[in-house]
Amino acid sequence: MKNDFVKPILVLTCICLLVSGALAVTNGVTQPVIADAAAMRSEEAIRNAIPEAEGFEQITTEGFPDTVKEAYRSTNNVGYVFIIGTSGYGGDMQLICGVSPDGSILRCATLEHSETKGLGSRITDTQFEQQFAGVDDRMEGVQALTGATISSTAYISAVRDALEAFSIVRGAE
Repeated sequence: MKNDFVKPILVLTCICLLVSGALAVTNGVTQPVIADAAAMRSEEAIRNAIPEAEGFEQITTEGFPDTVKEAYRSTNNVGYVFIIGTSGYGGDMQLICGVSPDGSILRCATLEHSETKGLGSRITDTQFEQQFAGVDDRMEGVQALTGATISSTAYISAVRDALEAFSIVRGAE
């Protein structure tokens, strides 16, 4: 009777250990591939933010808003790129914003988001993203999306943070 009770527990424990080991090996093999793919996507997004740039160097200035995750300066002085992480209605969003040396926005784009399809996801629409081009820290003419106010307001706030980070970088130079 005792053997009938212990044997299934041992078998299930062995199965769990084997599956856990297989998952650990799979994770170890795929993690570098996933990290490399993410790095390539990030580099491409940075290049797309300022296509005229010959290259980029990372900026490590202190005092950026918490939403600014990474900052880069073009090596040929055509602009700056800021990667911003913020929270919208549906969860986290990651944006990229290219800023010219005079402080006007060159391009903004959504890298990742988890906003509601059809409403909050409209932050990725070309028309919404293009309204930022040429805008400076006054943000004149930028409007939130009707029906997606939380998502678009978070996006606009993140772009303001990128412009604030730009001001900090310019002040440190």
